[in-house]
Formats: sequence, structure tokens, C-alpha cells
Amino acid sequence: MPQLRKDPIVHRWVIIATERSQRPSDFAIVREQKRGGYCPFCPGNEEDTPPEVLAYRPEPENGEADASSWSLRVVPNKFPALMVEGDLDREGEGAYDLMNGVGAHEVVIETPDHDATIPGMPIEQVTDVLWAYRDRMVDLKQDIRFRYVMIFKNHGATAGASLEHAHSQLIALPIVPRIVDDEMRGSREHFGYKERCIYCDIVHQEMQDGTRVVYQNEQFLVICPYAPKFAFECWILPKEHMAAYEEAPREVMVGLADALKATLGKLTIALDDPPYNLMLHTLPFNEEDQRFYHWHVELMPTLSKVAGFEWGSGFYINPTPPEEAAAHLRDIRV
Repeated sequence: MPQLRKDPIVHRWVIIATERSQRPSDFAIVREQKRGGYCPFCPGNEEDTPPEVLAYRPEPENGEADASSWSLRVVPNKFPALMVEGDLDREGEGAYDLMNGVGAHEVVIETPDHDATIPGMPIEQVTDVLWAYRDRMVDLKQDIRFRYVMIFKNHGATAGASLEHAHSQLIALPIVPRIVDDEMRGSREHFGYKERCIYCDIVHQEMQDGTRVVYQNEQFLVICPYAPKFAFECWILPKEHMAAYEEAPREVMVGLADALKATLGKLTIALDDPPYNLMLHTLPFNEEDQRFYHWHVELMPTLSKVAGFEWGSGFYINPTPPEEAAAHLRDIRV
């Protein structure tokens, strides 16, 4: 019997289509072929990207840094969605609101190795990627025009990646994204009623239940959420309450790197290196109350397309119950 499940945070309904239940081998995933050719993100091509805003390099032996000797670079996006220059100039046109497209759009080049992926990177390299997110958020937070920094990663052309070289992106926004705003609203309502963080409640319940747990270490819990929009969707949650990602210390990033490597490693084995989207949700910059929200990472393998029913209803149809997805991923050794 199919099930309707309600997300306890944003109150979105999903359909778990048990009658068409699918295991990893049931998804028609076409493994993407490497295109090869010129890559602007590879070492030696630094002049073909905008000037870097952050780079991690080894200490130079002779006092001169080598421009191509880096382990990570962050550069402005060559084709930005928003422009960092200018004022917001908010205005209204009758019932409509508008403002200038002010923001920052940057690319995190995660490794100098063109063919590297997160599951195969050393833990120190993955930690550096996560720490670079934090470094850029701390810097961009000083700009009073920005209220939120959206961190995301598209892996694979089907998931929206235009270049194969491992990279992620950040966009600093003058508004809070609707999805995060919905999470904030639901979290605030839960806290107002129970005086507890709903994400902390989810962490405690999932650790006790265990059926939707994919992986855990001392600091992080990875689950397939109770009402997932997509098959094999995973959330990575700090076990201890943390609201603002940019305030997490380095040792927390090491734990997150381990959880991220393990989760993506399991998904890679289970689904033959699927395209996926990664999103970091964190507390907006202007929010002082840190008691009710809980930052987390969401991973969405691109296994199906959103179609008319989803767009028209706001519901999602998921053919794989999260309990089955978690059990399969949990059994994979990485």
C-alpha cells in the first residue's frame, strides 16, 4: 500500500510509492563519459579564471609562492548569477517587489586533480573544502547587504555541472531562500511549542530507531529522512546542536568530512557514481536566536525527473522507502 508521509519540519507531503518500489539496480543510470579536453580549473590555467579570492597553498621554500602550486582555489564565477557591485535599491511596482541583482557568486575548485572526487580524496583535502566554505562565509558575512550564503555542489552533467573538474559553488544573497525560510518557520514553531530543536529531536529519534540510519561517527549522523522527496536522499546532521555553519571549529569539519566521504562513497557504489546535488542549509546571517535551527547537509542523487504532478501539487513521488534505501546503504563498506 502506498503511503503519504508528512515532513515534520516544512509540513510537505510526499508519496512513498511502495507498489513501484525500486532498489539501486532498478534505476536506469547512464554512467557519464568523461569529455576530456581543456579545463580552466586545472593547475597552469589560473589566468583563465577570474582572480582568486582564496587559495590554500603550501608554504613556499624560497619565499615566492608558485601560482600553480595550490590545493584549493576559490574564484568568482565567470558567468555570475548576481553581481557584487551596486546597491539593492528595493522598490515596489504596485503589487510587485523588485531589487537589483546584488550578490556574490563564487566557485570552489576543490582539488588540483582533474579526476578526483570526494569519496577518493584524503580526509584532509575534504576538510579543507569544508573549511573554505566557512572561510568565505565569514568574509561575506561582513557585507551588510547579504543575508544568506547558499553553498551547493552539482556533480555530473545531469545534476547541472557544466565542468567535470571537482568544484562547488556559493551564492551570497540579499534574501533568505524560500526553502530555508520554510525550515526556519517550521523549526521556530516546533521550538515555540516544545522548547526543543526539531532537528535535535530527529537526531535522537533516528539514533534510537536505527532503521533510517546510513552512517554515523562521533559528531555526525547520516540518515535517509522520514519523508524524502527523492530516492536515496540523505541528510548529514551534527549530533550536537549547531545553528551557524561558519561558527563550527576545525575538528567539527573533520567529522563532517568523514561523514561526507562515507556517504558519497556508499552512494557511488550503490548507484554507480550517480549525478547528485549537495546543499548546505545554515542559519541566516541576521538571525540572532540560535536555539531552534540546526545546520545540515542534504544530498540528492539525480535518479528521476520532477514532472507535472510534482510541479502542480507540491507533492513528490518517491519509489524507494527510506528504510529500504538506508538498509542498502548501511550495508555497503567504504
